[in-house]
Amino acid sequence: MFEQLLQLVQEHAQTAVVNNPDVPNEHNEAVMQAATESITNGLQQELANGNTAGVLSLLGGQSGTEGNSVVSNISNNFLDTLLQKFNLDKGTATQLATSLIPTVMGSLVNKTNDASNSSFSLDGILSHLTGGASSGLNLGGIMDKLKGGNFDLGELKDVFTGGAKQQQEGNSGNSGGIGDVLKNLFG
Repeated sequence: MFEQLLQLVQEHAQTAVVNNPDVPNEHNEAVMQAATESITNGLQQELANGNTAGVLSLLGGQSGTEGNSVVSNISNNFLDTLLQKFNLDKGTATQLATSLIPTVMGSLVNKTNDASNSSFSLDGILSHLTGGASSGLNLGGIMDKLKGGNFDLGELKDVFTGGAKQQQEGNSGNSGGIGDVLKNLFG
């Protein structure tokens, strides 16, 4: 998923990064890589912090990117990286973070929800972010129930949170209890 996301960032970074005279050319690739890492780490952090509903709502296309707290958090983390790692001035870094991240996130959401596009899937993204802990879940069914407003994430939230925390720690093992959770959720 990381390589696909980096490619998506590169598609949208031409104006914001490559053609930006305030971003030194020798930093172009590193800035795009940092944007990709900010998105991956930001989504993973949201899941690890228990914001399963926010991430599912965003990636499932139920909420837009403008004013979205998940997208704002990712933009702010990217802004911090631009300021600290690349020593860009605050105005340039702010403009770059507030334009590139929402644009890429919007494109990611569109591609994830386009049935004819197999480059991104909700299953694949969440599996990557949780180290496989979400593998085997019927995310389509869960998203349908969430859209209808009649689904409580309950124990499912623990799967995403635990998997994301393990993935952040570098442990890509499963939570071990997913089978029991699925039995309880889906009979």
